[in-house]
Amino acid sequence: MSLRDIFFSFRKPHPALEKNRELFNDFSQGGLLTDYHFVVFDTELTGLNKRKDEIISIGAVRIVNLQIELSQTFHCYVRPKNIDPNEATLVHRITPEQLRHAPSIEEVLPEFLDFCGDALLVGHFVSIDMYFLNKASRKALGGMVSNPSVDTMRLARGFKEGQCIDHFGGCDQSESFNLDDLSEEFNLPRFKPHDALEDALQTAYLFLFLAKKLKHGGIRTLKELYLAGRILGLMGRG
Repeated sequence: MSLRDIFFSFRKPHPALEKNRELFNDFSQGGLLTDYHFVVFDTELTGLNKRKDEIISIGAVRIVNLQIELSQTFHCYVRPKNIDPNEATLVHRITPEQLRHAPSIEEVLPEFLDFCGDALLVGHFVSIDMYFLNKASRKALGGMVSNPSVDTMRLARGFKEGQCIDHFGGCDQSESFNLDDLSEEFNLPRFKPHDALEDALQTAYLFLFLAKKLKHGGIRTLKELYLAGRILGLMGRG
């Protein structure tokens, strides 16, 4: 552990983080899926280097009673500290001007946590988003977020493996679990890629499709979703 990590471990958490922790003091996985709120989110990053890269955009949409609430969305650009904003425009089509005038991560994170509330976080390959979210939260707020997370990639893998075993005895190992490919395969509404809010909406439709399919298979509680089939490590805290 570096001196920097030691410093952050003893730092008093930001009030937004303390409130976030309190919301999950008595968290239980035993409720029905319809009992929980979910926030499906996506981050756009300057890159995937865990040491130097940063969040430059967060998009999210809320799910209540297994229905997308289009009136409850979150989208914000984030001004990076250490990376030339020009690098971000190559994939995400975010202009340097948008980033120069964007709020800092210290300003954005408390607002995002307030939006999330006691919801479970959902993402596609969510471990990447959670890593950078928690990295930013440790630096900006003094600790990691407490919201458990659900990975739609793992859900999709478990669902498709279950189908293959039932009907064919095995799955094609070359199958793609890319968000766009899965959305096309399941005939879901399509959104513009590489935009945090649009990707969050795309992931939300995928999550609901999979949750309802699994529900028809007898998975009704969050714990059952967690334990279902081969979806090991489905939930986590980053």
